[in-house]
Amino acid sequence: MSRGLPGFRGTDHVGITVPNLDEAIVFFCDVIGCELVYRTTASFGDDEGTFMKDQLNVHPRSHIRGVAFLRCWNNSNFELFEYSSPDQNDAPPKNSDIGGHHIAFYVDDMEKAVEHLRSHNVSLLGKPVVESEGPDLGVTWFYFLAPWGLQMELIHYPNGKAYEADTQARLWDPRPT
Repeated sequence: MSRGLPGFRGTDHVGITVPNLDEAIVFFCDVIGCELVYRTTASFGDDEGTFMKDQLNVHPRSHIRGVAFLRCWNNSNFELFEYSSPDQNDAPPKNSDIGGHHIAFYVDDMEKAVEHLRSHNVSLLGKPVVESEGPDLGVTWFYFLAPWGLQMELIHYPNGKAYEADTQARLWDPRPT
């Protein structure tokens, strides 16, 4: 039996549920620098059946109020959803929660990027950390929050990551398998 998905090529996009699609688009485009590819405003749901539960593992009466697809440079894509659901939890998970997560954005200049976030009144967490040993030697990272609480990170490693010198992990190969 082969290892991994047949034809696996990598990540296409990450889907993120946001409380307000318009505000999230403004944040991702104007503050972060992503580009809006498309946006839909048509509501989608199933008022009688189990389609939403069967296909998306959400409450059967959940509705998607709108969707936006963003390109965030370097082939990163985000699909933003605005849901309404009878059992919706509006508290974002912490990194320490099961299913917790964050999005990391590579920047060329950490100081300028942090100042840009500060000028947009973004909630900043702590201060930039420079790794001084281990597999992330030379990496600088810094956490901040989207207006609705999604955890995000800026990361910078102009000389690569220390682990890259010794890894046997494959790099992206654009050739078809």
